[in-house]
Amino acid sequence: MQVFVQSSVVEKGVTTEDYAKTKTDVWVGTIFAILIVFFIVVSTAATLHKFGVQVSTAADAARALSPLAGKYAELLFGVGLFGASMLAAGVLPLATAYSISEALGFEKGVSRSFREAPIFLGTFTFLVAVGAAIAVIPNLPLIRVLLVTQVINGLLLPVVLFAVLRLVNKKELMGDYVTGRVYNAAAWLTVVVVTGL
Repeated sequence: MQVFVQSSVVEKGVTTEDYAKTKTDVWVGTIFAILIVFFIVVSTAATLHKFGVQVSTAADAARALSPLAGKYAELLFGVGLFGASMLAAGVLPLATAYSISEALGFEKGVSRSFREAPIFLGTFTFLVAVGAAIAVIPNLPLIRVLLVTQVINGLLLPVVLFAVLRLVNKKELMGDYVTGRVYNAAAWLTVVVVTGL
């Protein structure tokens, strides 16, 4: 998400005049995302703990919602999983395509044609296809795959956050927009806590 947000801001052509609006957009989006994740974690923990449910498959997770949603539990879980999948199917390949294109100096952007940005759109298309191919593998242990990918994500996140904080503290790069002292202290504290977790 860190990579995707910065890349999409660049692609939108945000100027210094738009900076306040963009900052508000990012803050509001972040707060809503954190609230949604908080409620997902709390409601899942309360449901699973209360009924002593062990989840090892997606079907187990759907059945665990039965006390809450009754006969609509599987439908509710399916809709939620579809929504999360659609978000991930767009954001993860895009973030990777942005990273590769930026690192190697290739043209990038979702508003570009395949002729204008072949590496960017080719990488994005390839990653979507690979994700779709993996998703249709029969008897794939979905929960285990999700856990492994999240562990990898958790291990890489501190690296990304440290790199971002180093960049936003470079006066020659950020100019007047270098991170302020209070915000910087809070950001470094957050990165240290996240890294520890």
